[in-house]
Amino acid sequence: MKQNETVSDTLEIETNDLIGEEHIGTSYDTPLREDAFLLTDEEKIQHISHHFRKIMETLGLDLTDDSLQGTPGRVAKMFVNEIFSGLDPKNKPAIALFENKYGFRQMLVEKDITLYSNCEHHFVPIIGKVHIGYISSGKVIGLSKLNRIVHYYAQRPQVQERLNIQIANELKSVLGTEDVAVVIDAVHLCVSSRGIRDTNSSTITSQYSGAFLEEGTKKEFLSYLKT
Repeated sequence: MKQNETVSDTLEIETNDLIGEEHIGTSYDTPLREDAFLLTDEEKIQHISHHFRKIMETLGLDLTDDSLQGTPGRVAKMFVNEIFSGLDPKNKPAIALFENKYGFRQMLVEKDITLYSNCEHHFVPIIGKVHIGYISSGKVIGLSKLNRIVHYYAQRPQVQERLNIQIANELKSVLGTEDVAVVIDAVHLCVSSRGIRDTNSSTITSQYSGAFLEEGTKKEFLSYLKT
């Protein structure tokens, strides 16, 4: 029975690895279980610390060593409080809009927003830049809030295509306009640090809606990214 289970587990790992290599995404929303928020942050940290300790022990690491003994707890806190904090809706940034009293109806572009995320297929970093453009429908948003929206959706296991859509959809909802553009240019460490180990390539995705679907508006937006 154990041998059959081992063969089955091996086939499942190989199949899932191939799916990951094909970069398949499942939905616009991050896949979450219904009980995702039943545990408190402290309980999640305790669970993750316990299991990460087991992973380290399985790898043969000596957790009595001064340098390693605190690692399970540090990793757990990092997962919950930092790099995957965007999974919890309570961490969603509060966004305040302002009246566009000066009547600015042209394009606003915020480019080179720093992106740090993690690939959901291998849990290694995605590092890059996000460029945002929008045309006001009567309201404007504080510039730092654009960065906070990017940060919130980046702080979860991601695929770049989904991240691009989530940022664009949130901006359309918050700003009350379809006139939104989001471009992401990022390096995936699952490509550069493992597998093919290509350190030169990057991945570019885009999401355009409203006026940005018009060739002239899109061309204007892209021209600002080159300056």
